Amino acid sequence: MNANPPVISIICPCYNEQDTVAVFTETMLPELAKTELSYELIFINDGSRDQTLSKLKDLQTQHANIRVINLARNFGKEAALTAGIDRSKGQVVVPIDVDLQDPPELIHDFIREWQQGYDVVVAKRSDRTSDSFAKKLSAEWFYKFHNKISHVKIPENVGDYRLMTRRVVEAIQQLPENQRFMKGIFSWVGFKTKIIEYKRDPRVAGETSFNGWKLWNFALEGITSFSTAPLRIWLYVGLLISLLAFVYGSAIVIKTLIFGIDAPGYASLITIMLFLGGVQLIGLGVMGEYIGRLFMESKRRPIYIIEEDN
Repeated sequence: MNANPPVISIICPCYNEQDTVAVFTETMLPELAKTELSYELIFINDGSRDQTLSKLKDLQTQHANIRVINLARNFGKEAALTAGIDRSKGQVVVPIDVDLQDPPELIHDFIREWQQGYDVVVAKRSDRTSDSFAKKLSAEWFYKFHNKISHVKIPENVGDYRLMTRRVVEAIQQLPENQRFMKGIFSWVGFKTKIIEYKRDPRVAGETSFNGWKLWNFALEGITSFSTAPLRIWLYVGLLISLLAFVYGSAIVIKTLIFGIDAPGYASLITIMLFLGGVQLIGLGVMGEYIGRLFMESKRRPIYIIEEDN
């Protein structure tokens, strides 16, 4: 490694990626060499249970510009990404997954736009034809819903692959939250941004660790991290139900006064009770999401713990 700080820091979170790290390195290093700028390639092993760490250490012995950060356990991709950003030294920082779905050659476009004066250069998928119908639909709904209720707008079909200048990184490091939604954090800090469209490729090897349940929880994390609108929505739902209950109760009283007492319907009564009970439980669940976030943040635990950094 050169004594002077590198110009480019490539941040690569890894979890059970033993089949991809070597291929990724062989693909990425020639692209970095073409830039004719100094660089460091930082791999963050996020508690992998396969041979990822040993593969990374082998690569490190072969290439002087590779750094390996080994986390003490699996903290999750957002924490691993944060660890890489915190430990980076470059003038610009580029997070990228090692599955090669995001093309390394796009880094040349990033650098060109950075040299034109942009602080953030974001890669945006031009299409999602490779995704299933359910994944495309859920992603579309998530972006629309999030951007509708949140003051922080997230560009649609944008992931972590982007270039950020050092001052953007320093702004991100000022955000202390433990429960991190990096897409929102990247957007929250702002700065002059350029979007570049690209077509995403299939994974080069291995399998993704994200399943439907994890993506659902990830979406909830994003919504509750940057908006309190769900709490406000349930306030209005409660007001509406109370109004309907008042109107219905008034109608029963008026009907009873005019026509006398009639036998109430058991089925309708049970239906209303179950409906109101369900609404209350959903409202408590939404409130619980925010209280849970407050509880976790109040502990002030570190976002990650590094076992070794070589």
